[in-house]
Amino acid sequence: MLQALQDSAYAEWVRSSWGWAIALTIHAFGVATVAGLIFIMGLRLFGFFRTVPPTSLGKFFPFIWVGIALQFVSGFTLWCTKPMDYLKDLVFDIKFTSVVVGVVITFYFQKFLKREAAGFQESGVITKRGVYWGVAASLIWAIVIITGRLTAYLGTLYSGSGG
Repeated sequence: MLQALQDSAYAEWVRSSWGWAIALTIHAFGVATVAGLIFIMGLRLFGFFRTVPPTSLGKFFPFIWVGIALQFVSGFTLWCTKPMDYLKDLVFDIKFTSVVVGVVITFYFQKFLKREAAGFQESGVITKRGVYWGVAASLIWAIVIITGRLTAYLGTLYSGSGG
């Protein structure tokens, strides 16, 4: 099945034309959107950007979910060009696992902020739990970025092909 996917017309188009560049660009925009907004939210919870009300942080989540959807579609497009190579790549496994964990953390981070942001704004104090969520979300998406880049570089060591 994976070989059929790799040999599909779609995968061939991605490998032989503008498909790779288009998918990689969309993937980069998705990652930048998600990580950038998560980092801004994390920094706010760490005490930076005090002019940004905690209750306004929830407005970032629709953009984050669009970014995650872009990552999913473009990531699948890139993955389908050589799925067997990616499945043998430990760094890719760590990256993919980090994305799954990142999505779960982001989901719970959104619920947490929806529940607690008004209290943060009213008291003017971000609780330790708020800082924890900011650290957890920021850290996991930083790991996604780092392992994503390492997949591109180290994957060539494992599979003998560029990526």
